Amino acid sequence: MQNQKPLLPDAARRTAAWCAVVLLVTGVAAVAVWLCVVFKTAVTPVLLALLGTALLGPVHRWLTDRGLKRSLAAGLTCALLVAVVGGAGYIVVTALVDTGDQIVRSLKDTAQWVADHFGIGKHTNVDDLVANARKLVEKFGASAAGGLLSGLSLIGSLIATSVLALLLTFFFLRDSDRAARLAHSVAPRGTGALVEAMGRRAFEAVEGFMRGTTFIALIDAFCITIGLLILRVPGAVGLGALVFVGAYIPYLGAFLSGAVAVLVALADRGFVIALWALGVVLAVQVLEGHVLQPMIQSRTVQMHPAMIMIALTAGASVAGLLGMLLAVPVCAAAFGVLGELRGGRPGPPSGGGGGGEGGDEQPPGAAAGA
Repeated sequence: MQNQKPLLPDAARRTAAWCAVVLLVTGVAAVAVWLCVVFKTAVTPVLLALLGTALLGPVHRWLTDRGLKRSLAAGLTCALLVAVVGGAGYIVVTALVDTGDQIVRSLKDTAQWVADHFGIGKHTNVDDLVANARKLVEKFGASAAGGLLSGLSLIGSLIATSVLALLLTFFFLRDSDRAARLAHSVAPRGTGALVEAMGRRAFEAVEGFMRGTTFIALIDAFCITIGLLILRVPGAVGLGALVFVGAYIPYLGAFLSGAVAVLVALADRGFVIALWALGVVLAVQVLEGHVLQPMIQSRTVQMHPAMIMIALTAGASVAGLLGMLLAVPVCAAAFGVLGELRGGRPGPPSGGGGGGEGGDEQPPGAAAGA
């Protein structure tokens, strides 16, 4: 019997197969994102707890290595987290409250200076804009009242989410040694080692990102605050706090916080001091990009800046500011999993406690499967 030629050449069939794979993966990812949005009340605390676990994992390991029980070590670690976040939040809020009016006044003066020197609306006054804005708010007073109620509801939701995330962080830290056995129990037969390795790789990427970003944010905020204090820019501490918070949103956060610092310097201290403030911000950014990033985050998953910007845009479109904060860690974990699937690491890291179902003690890095 004569063999018939295939209807399509090999190249076309391979292209069609890859298109089917891409469509399948895209569909699964779309469904996963949709489910996360639908169940965001439950998903958000879990993601925040995983980030907290990645950041606090070294502290928990240090305590357990000194003989503390896992529950006590997890409790002390979470208490330390509450103390540090509470203290930092108090410092940031106090600094912003004390210097907030000064910063707003400086920004207002900057807007007026730009309007005067560049001829933008010669008969336009910033005070008129403020008055018009106030009239607009009064006109929609009912909407403002509804917004106040929505704001109170939002605050209650944020408190509940924070408490749940803290409790989940405690459990993830305490029970991280069970993650490897959980991965083997839920994985299909014969794939337990691969699932465990992917979980470890993803968690290590997130852990490295959180530690590196926090350390870099502290250095950026410290250097910029010192520079602004030397230049006697008003609200230097509050602006430094803004730099620290903005560092968790790569590129965009640093740009916005640095721009605010330069505008405040321009309004209060003049053009020359504003140039010096711009020089300080640019010097810190050069230090971060060419020294801190390669040194501190050299062990994490490296992503191209274009990929980071796409991730930030996608995160903002899905979940707003929270999505921007979570976008890069999620992408880091995804790149870690892809690296494991491509054979970037043949198995679990050394010291991983065997990687089999019978291992009783696994390193806290296995918490990715928690």
